[in-house]
Amino acid sequence: MGCCQSSFFKAPISDDSKNNQQQQQNQQQRPQHVRINHASRPTNGTETSGGLGGVLSFTEFSLADLKAATNNFSPEFIVSESGEKAPNVVYKGRLQNHDNNNNRSWIAVKKFTKLAWPDPKQFAEEAWGAGKLRHKRLANLIGYCCVGDERLLVAEYLPHDTLAKHLFHWENQTIEWAMRLRVALYISEALDYCSSEGRPLYHDLNAYRVLFDENGDPRLSCFGLMKNSSDGKSYSTNLAYTPPEYLQNGRVTPESVIFSFGTVLLDLLSGKHIPPSHALDMIRGKNILLLMDSHLEGNFSTGEATVVFDLASRCLQYEPRERPNTKDLVTTLAPLQNKPDVPSYVMLGISKHEETAPPTPQHPLSPMGDACTRMDLTAIHQILVMTHYKDDEGTNELSFQEWTQQMRDMLEARKRGDVAFRDKDFKTAVECYSQFIDVGTMVSPTVYARRSLCHLLSDQPDAALRDAMQAQCVYPDWSTAFYMQAVALAKLDMHKDAADMLNEAAALEEKKQRGGSGGR
Repeated sequence: MGCCQSSFFKAPISDDSKNNQQQQQNQQQRPQHVRINHASRPTNGTETSGGLGGVLSFTEFSLADLKAATNNFSPEFIVSESGEKAPNVVYKGRLQNHDNNNNRSWIAVKKFTKLAWPDPKQFAEEAWGAGKLRHKRLANLIGYCCVGDERLLVAEYLPHDTLAKHLFHWENQTIEWAMRLRVALYISEALDYCSSEGRPLYHDLNAYRVLFDENGDPRLSCFGLMKNSSDGKSYSTNLAYTPPEYLQNGRVTPESVIFSFGTVLLDLLSGKHIPPSHALDMIRGKNILLLMDSHLEGNFSTGEATVVFDLASRCLQYEPRERPNTKDLVTTLAPLQNKPDVPSYVMLGISKHEETAPPTPQHPLSPMGDACTRMDLTAIHQILVMTHYKDDEGTNELSFQEWTQQMRDMLEARKRGDVAFRDKDFKTAVECYSQFIDVGTMVSPTVYARRSLCHLLSDQPDAALRDAMQAQCVYPDWSTAFYMQAVALAKLDMHKDAADMLNEAAALEEKKQRGGSGGR
């Protein structure tokens, strides 16, 4: 296997962060990088959410930040289900070296065309306005980037797909009735919060805008709080689902949002994306059973369905003034909740996010492999202490002339690092090992592996992965380098990649035991 084959990381990452810092400083100094009056910057949100264990403060990101997070906007990172029709696309990403209290900073990055927002100042001001909102029912906006022709929004990433996926394209199970009622209530609460905070306009509300977080709770995407373009275009989907007044004047009003919410209620009732005009006959005829999703197999309350049915009818009224407001939505839906103590992830049929060890590899496991599979960092530490530097043999051939004072100082730094590592003083170990690495005269895969474990024990899986990858580059057939990558990848929730690394490491060990070329 060549160096650094994880599908998320294509090349070794340098330990030197000075270049990245300089790039970000240069980026911020460019004249075309729009900055607005920061007196309007929001403070930290008053409410937190489950997606990141506490919402990050709204900020302005550099383009370098977002390129690094999305592997230079790789097609592999695209997560938008409606990207073909929309004038933008959404990427999954992971923030690198970002100061926050949670090291699993997954993000969603929405990339607009310049034509969608030709005025950079307007884009920045819209972003800051939406960024002030913080609520547990929203996939909150946490930043933006506006430099040159780039227009990007950054939000919390929610891992369990969209309502559209679970309603229309489900593979394991359809959404049970109680969960559909919860979706309706939670989204109505999100809309009511936005309205109460002076942001009543939500553009193109549909089943693709509802996302499920790591707890399975439904939340409303913050991206709909901003227009898709400065000319007022607000519906990128089929116009059959748009409010009648929008077709007449092309404007979104608070009442238009209620109409769109009615279409989402239709989706929840029917399990299909039915244009309102097609559903009106069933609504007028009070034919509830004809409208209801057959996949529910009758497992719903007709009384509750009738209430939702009637609410959808009111939302879809032709005259905007005859539609309910957001508080009416919440008041109507709140009493229908019939499983308040059942977690959403249970009703949705998904596994709650937990830090899990990667699957057991296919090959026999050594003590190191077993410790890594169990994510037992204490056992890994003991193994690395006992192994010492026996796996470094042959990685350096030093001449007498190279045995300089600098070399002696470097080896002294490594020795201090070894003592700190043995005594579990991991901060000091990192400092000493970094001194050894930065000199660059000598390379040691063991030092990289040890520093990688120090980072893991300090809750820095990104840095741990980089060191494990560097160890592999120094010693391409060293199983320990792959094992350490597996642990770091598992800590980063990249379990498929972690499993691949475990199998690779076990195969290298087996090859070495059979006398092949896997060892030195």
